[in-house]
Amino acid sequence: MKYKMAVIDVDGTLVNSEGNISEEDKLAVKRLQKSYVEVVLCTGRSAKSTLPVITGLGLKSFHIFCDGALIYNHTSAATAFSRPLEPATVREAVDFCRKNNLYLELYSTMKLFAEKPNSSDEINHSFFGVNPEFVNFDDILDKEPLLKAEMLIRNKEDAARVKLFKDNFGDTFNYSVAHSPAYPDVDFVNILHPQVSKGAAVKKIMTDYGYLPAEVIAIGDGLNDISMLEAVGASVAMGNAFDEVKKVANYITETVDNHGVASAINFFFPV
Repeated sequence: MKYKMAVIDVDGTLVNSEGNISEEDKLAVKRLQKSYVEVVLCTGRSAKSTLPVITGLGLKSFHIFCDGALIYNHTSAATAFSRPLEPATVREAVDFCRKNNLYLELYSTMKLFAEKPNSSDEINHSFFGVNPEFVNFDDILDKEPLLKAEMLIRNKEDAARVKLFKDNFGDTFNYSVAHSPAYPDVDFVNILHPQVSKGAAVKKIMTDYGYLPAEVIAIGDGLNDISMLEAVGASVAMGNAFDEVKKVANYITETVDNHGVASAINFFFPV
């Protein structure tokens, strides 16, 4: 089988525990591009925070952001798909968080909004390269298409706050938990439109390019990658992936710190 597209997660897959992409992985990805294989990043990150990864790899195509809420091309500033949160449900979430003193971040394509400083600001600045724009959420809810909200879990108190939120809203939202090797003790809880997932976005982009699932390989490590791996013909779990991810994968590669993406590419796309 000749694979025509490679869909690759970012944190924990391409980006390692030091926040970098290994030279081996960079060279492997660039080899795919020279072989006319479409390389698509599929990440829980926002479009802006993924830009350094995209430019560092020299990618110019459409990519999947916010766990599937957005398919966007930085080079042309073109949007192929967008499923933002419903403004009314965001307003309910904001009111609930204010009432219960819960910290919430809101993301558009290129902006991060917050109402007050928080300890997560340093993570956003130093690791993701974005700084929050401090606003009154009431001023943007009807003006900015908001692709995701986010809460962080760093301790038991944070976990209790997120549980309170989930118990209140139930399936009004889809909840996707992402991780980064650079912050192994932090859960990044993405709060999304209920119909959004990485898997749904991968199916959309495969259809747009005219590729069958059997012509596509996907590589990931997190629980939010499971739907993505199930959508394609060849699924690869990183060596550092959760056990649940490894169970659905066809192939298990090396860890992110041992350039597992390059190992997988060399296996499925032999020189």
